[in-house]
Amino acid sequence: MATTRKYGTCFFEQYAQITLAALLGSDYEDLVNRDRPDLQSVSGHRLGIEVTRAMEESKAAEKELLKDVAGITQAGPEDEELILESGYAYGLRRRLVGAKEYHYWSTSLTLRRILESKVSKAGNGFYGHYDTLGLFVFCKDQLGEEDARRAMNYALSLQRGLDCRYDLLYLADVDDLFVCNLEDGLKAASRLVRYRITQEQRRTFYLEAVRRQIGKD
Repeated sequence: MATTRKYGTCFFEQYAQITLAALLGSDYEDLVNRDRPDLQSVSGHRLGIEVTRAMEESKAAEKELLKDVAGITQAGPEDEELILESGYAYGLRRRLVGAKEYHYWSTSLTLRRILESKVSKAGNGFYGHYDTLGLFVFCKDQLGEEDARRAMNYALSLQRGLDCRYDLLYLADVDDLFVCNLEDGLKAASRLVRYRITQEQRRTFYLEAVRRQIGKD
């Protein structure tokens, strides 16, 4: 079980940090892997980010996932070589899942349930107190801007009245990063920013996360 966690959560936490630093800048460059929350400023409590994932829970999704793991879905030779060597496929091509990712994705909850669980934990002080507390959610399915807005509004409704809560919500699919500002007093139109992720960037983020993971072995 320890091996599964190592090759699941740590890889995605590193991928999240690499993505944030590349797209949002230097405020995210000094984040390190810790626990409660998963990414933290190297010193002090300036910034903390919990990293999790969400995918559809259904028989159809499970079958597609099993196909991906079994290699039934198609990939280019270069992608296949990387997946076989590292065990990871995230960021290379949609709907492909590497062997080391399988447990991570197959045990995930839907986005709604993830938000409910993580907001509740933050509200109970589970992640401690940070100047800025964020929640980063990897989404297996592609999100539209309206999907991201609905998730943001649901998080806002869940947090209403809580003393400890998230300041930022990051929703990442393969092609986009949606950054949602959950602070009080903002106009709805200014809360959501969408950052496109190119194929070249995906590959760069992926390879760097793999390099870091291999370096930990």
